Amino acid sequence: RVDAVFSPDGKVKPVAHIRFRVRPAERIDVWIQDSHGEKWTDLVTNRSVRAHQTVSLVWDSLNSSGISAPDGTYQPVVKLLRSHRTIVLPSKIQLETKPPTITVKHPQYPIISPDGDGHADVFRIPYRLSAPGNAILLLRGVQIEFTRCCKQTGELVFAGRDQNGKKLPPGRYVLDVAAQDVAGNRSKAYPFAIAQIRFVVLARDRVVVRPGGKFALRVSTDAPTVHWSLHGRTGTQPRGTLHFRAPKAAGVYKLYVSVGSHAAVCSVVVA
Repeated sequence: RVDAVFSPDGKVKPVAHIRFRVRPAERIDVWIQDSHGEKWTDLVTNRSVRAHQTVSLVWDSLNSSGISAPDGTYQPVVKLLRSHRTIVLPSKIQLETKPPTITVKHPQYPIISPDGDGHADVFRIPYRLSAPGNAILLLRGVQIEFTRCCKQTGELVFAGRDQNGKKLPPGRYVLDVAAQDVAGNRSKAYPFAIAQIRFVVLARDRVVVRPGGKFALRVSTDAPTVHWSLHGRTGTQPRGTLHFRAPKAAGVYKLYVSVGSHAAVCSVVVA
């Protein structure tokens, strides 16, 4: 058994593990050769092994001079000194220290309302990687999603929650993306979107109108309709521009516009 890929710069697989079993009692040499068949470094020299013993070795990419091997394909070689046989293990080791790149559309300015009503609950981000690996979504520099699959294409999802799964309050949030390959090489994150979480927002928080006069107020929401209440009166209107009639008596009143459990308020000054 030989690790297929590793990276001394990564945290997932910083070394390559090599395991094999020798049938008869032997003395062995083991080394690593590059893709041209040239020896890079010795792992074992003239070691005695018992019959049917499993040999476990580790390669950290360095040679005897402490020089790290360049990226490429390598293979372990086992020499049976007593049997006068040299065996190149068929399992190849890919040394990869260059992190993958991730490509997403940017810049983006999505608006979501994660209230579970099926209208703009999440922001979906299609991505493409330069090599098989995992895509990473970060919120203000903190990882909030790490894809399980190692495909080169996929989709990240921002559902308006932080790294602990807690719902975020309304506001604007900077989203970053990064990528990590199977060896643990992680790319530098870069910002690509400013996502806004909003449920219901009014264009103004104060309106001045004459007694009994008509006025209009624009509402921003993903819900098809909104509920409102003003000085004892209530109703429902389609989203967009809302139309009202002010109370007949002078004073300051509160207009509440709600969608589900979320509401916005506007002061209506009748003078």
